[in-house]
Amino acid sequence: MAPRTDKTRARNAAPSSRPQATARGWPGRGGGMVGYIDAAPEWRGTSVQVCGLWPFGAGAGTPMVGVPLGRDLDSGATVCCDPVSWFMRTGLLANPSMFVLGRPGLGKSTVVRRMALGLSGYGVHPLVFGDLKPDYVDLIRAIGGQVISLGRGRGHLNVLDPGESTAAAARLTGSARRQLLAGTHSRRLHMVSALLTILRSEPPSDREETILAAALDVLDDRHARGRTPVLADLVQVIKDAPEPVRAVALDRGDITRYWDITENLEASLTALLGDGVLGDSFARPTTEPMKLDRPVCFDVSHIDDSETLLQAAALLSCWSYGFGAVSAAHALADAGLEPQRNYFLVMDELWRVLQAGRGLVDRVNALTRLDRQRGVGLAMVTHTIGDLLALPTEEDRIKAKGFVERAGMVVCAGLPPAEMPQLGQVVELTEVEKRLLVDWSTPPAWDSSRNRQGDPPGLGNFLVKVGSRPGIPVHVDLTPRELNVNNTNKRWNK
Repeated sequence: MAPRTDKTRARNAAPSSRPQATARGWPGRGGGMVGYIDAAPEWRGTSVQVCGLWPFGAGAGTPMVGVPLGRDLDSGATVCCDPVSWFMRTGLLANPSMFVLGRPGLGKSTVVRRMALGLSGYGVHPLVFGDLKPDYVDLIRAIGGQVISLGRGRGHLNVLDPGESTAAAARLTGSARRQLLAGTHSRRLHMVSALLTILRSEPPSDREETILAAALDVLDDRHARGRTPVLADLVQVIKDAPEPVRAVALDRGDITRYWDITENLEASLTALLGDGVLGDSFARPTTEPMKLDRPVCFDVSHIDDSETLLQAAALLSCWSYGFGAVSAAHALADAGLEPQRNYFLVMDELWRVLQAGRGLVDRVNALTRLDRQRGVGLAMVTHTIGDLLALPTEEDRIKAKGFVERAGMVVCAGLPPAEMPQLGQVVELTEVEKRLLVDWSTPPAWDSSRNRQGDPPGLGNFLVKVGSRPGIPVHVDLTPRELNVNNTNKRWNK
């Protein structure tokens, strides 16, 4: 065998000195090194569907229980989220409620509509107690619900109408009947007091509320088996000065003193009968009773934005009437007379009511304290935490902050930088989460290709916070069918 020469060794070693392909392509002259590598394609499926792909599968790391809300902005995984499912099926929430905050135009109503639509598929009826824009009317109609129109010349809601409570009480006996009637009486008293608060911009006095409570008892006795009374009947009771009302008015047997005591109350109630700023929207018989076996939306969008007091009164009246109907439905279900139904209650534009008059926080607080056993999920929506802290008294501000603190879940869209210190007082946020919310509130840029303003950077983005847990950043994309019932600019479409 011929001995190896240096040329032979060099020829055998040559392949190892040639350029080698890397993860980014061939280096060197004439090579094809790329500066960006596309991410590997991903598919999403259940553990049953993708079990054969082991070990290339990875868990999502986000809750998969509830309404499919959108995709996680960090991982791209599907996020399922709603307060009812997270309370009933996972125990993640202490109570089935949520508070939604965000600047206008970023999709607060959209995320609530997505949850309402998904929950309706689970058999939970959405109830929208006052739609001002309207944002929910088309959705409720699309899922076979009832839409009740209210406003000047369009419909009336009698604040003394017990709704389903009277018929429900007639089917009940014992303590269940007494509790339902007591709750109905309390709600009507709260509602009349709330209307007076909106009208006067301050709550009625303790003596006036005591007189109203006694007058409502007399009114119920007079109309026990007759027509449903209206506000004019309540005014007439006070004018008639029956003995039970005079006794609580403390007129000391002097009818002249009684007239002096009740004059301001009678004047304010008379202003609610049709000639005042609130018109007759709440002084006539209810135009269309609410049904409890389907989704319901109270459409108050025909009330002009300039009529701020009427808007606040309409929202509060719808909330009171709706909560009363839900209580009646649950009383019948507890007695085994009706099937058990669960509801998802939406209270949008909360700030309009809270800022309509001093003391209205107490009225909302009394309405919204539904316990966990009621089978009711609650969504309260407003723009910023500043709406709650702009109330005139410290006492009202503390109570309003309690709405957020008691919420099982807080969902935040884009918020301005000035909001972060105030929000941090009631919701635990990291610095990264604060920067994220501020970035989402950045104004949109001009899109020269379409000669129009582009979409806001935070459109459809939300941060879901539950207690002190890290927030889940999620983006909500609408399906084509959802887009048909999410168009809030119909009047501008050609």
